[in-house]
Amino acid sequence: MSNQFVMRSLDEIRFWSRIMKEHSLFLKLGFRCEDTQLIQEANQFYRIFEHIEDKSHSFTELTDPEQIKRFNMEVYSAATHIWAFKRKVLGLIIQCQLPGGNNFPLLVDHISREANYFRNRLEELNTGRLEPLPDAIIDENVFFLRIMADHAKFIGHLLDPSERQLVEQARNFSHDFDQLLFQAIDLSGMRPQSQTQPLLGQFLDQNRVSVVSLRDFKKTAKELIEACRIKSIIHPLLADHVFREAERFLHIIDMFEASLAGNH
Repeated sequence: MSNQFVMRSLDEIRFWSRIMKEHSLFLKLGFRCEDTQLIQEANQFYRIFEHIEDKSHSFTELTDPEQIKRFNMEVYSAATHIWAFKRKVLGLIIQCQLPGGNNFPLLVDHISREANYFRNRLEELNTGRLEPLPDAIIDENVFFLRIMADHAKFIGHLLDPSERQLVEQARNFSHDFDQLLFQAIDLSGMRPQSQTQPLLGQFLDQNRVSVVSLRDFKKTAKELIEACRIKSIIHPLLADHVFREAERFLHIIDMFEASLAGNH
């Protein structure tokens, strides 16, 4: 194990532990005031991931890889627990045991997929079983395109209905990303024959263009929400949260394009 393992582990943990911490807050804000047990659990997860996030900043690229391997396992356990909590909440909502709460079932499913992604990534790093580049390109894009499509849907539903132009823009993004997701699923189904440099390069180029425009839309929405210039029930932190995830996806596309160019 090398310091590349250390750097990749810390990068994943610093990004995703903050995301998990914020998920805990968003879930809590969507519970009813009588859901005291669930609110307490959400608060506990907030503290757990805040601690993990703080701890991740105490390590550097020179930290002993064995120490990072142990840290990854600790975080893996926390990610597994928050994943189970999210699935429990999803079950309660779908079975109408939390009527009147403000957490959409798709939102709870969405954040549970992210927790699952996070723990899988930690396991891959610890076992050294990272996917070959062509598989990683397709699988990461399938995952993130769905995340982006979901974000567009949430934004559309959380804006005030009177913000007609923004609601329409969000709906258009939702449609675009659904189409890109289906294309990615088609490419995935054509494996391994579809894993050629020209096809994967074009796939990344096309996705990048759409992610950049969605990222810019989210950035504008975030700034308008923070300045109280649009009507919505979107928490300013949620606006920043979805913006950061789009930035993350772009960063991953950049890395894939660099790797493809290096392999060529």
